[in-house]
Amino acid sequence: MARPDKAAAVAEITDKFRASNAAVLTEYRGLTVKQVKNLRRSLGENAQYAVVKNTLTKIAANEAGITELDDLFAGPTAVAFVTGDPVESAKALRDFAKDNPALIIKGGVLDGKALTADEIKKLADLESREVLLAKLAGGLKASMAKAAATFQAPLVEFARTAEALRAKVEQGGAGTPAPAEAEDTTEAAE
Repeated sequence: MARPDKAAAVAEITDKFRASNAAVLTEYRGLTVKQVKNLRRSLGENAQYAVVKNTLTKIAANEAGITELDDLFAGPTAVAFVTGDPVESAKALRDFAKDNPALIIKGGVLDGKALTADEIKKLADLESREVLLAKLAGGLKASMAKAAATFQAPLVEFARTAEALRAKVEQGGAGTPAPAEAEDTTEAAE
């Protein structure tokens, strides 16, 4: 590659690193072109899977402020630049690697933090962002309902007490208890 071409390639890869939420480095040795196409299809629109040149990608990563990946640029490398949900992309890569053992997840970066291959697999085990947000919303809704019931309980108790007092006044007792009727003790003595 001529020098201007290399500079343009580095600039393009740097832009991809900066525009991505995450990047996952893989080794693709042994995958056919058809398998790589299937991998790209399984990643969908959330990620762009690109076979890259190690030296240029290493320079681009450093220019993007990502220095923790330097050790991973060995052997044939491809990068999944994730612009959508990183969990979905990690799941797609994990599932593809299960079916195609030639794909090896080397590591990656998520929001500027380096991830090992094991951490990416743990990320893949998480539920999707939408599911986690739904669970959070459900938990918040339940907490608010409990709080509302707790705040409303004294008012309900007051209303019940007031209703009981009103019913008692209507029956003729203004708040004093009715005298207890004297029991006939003469019959019990006989």
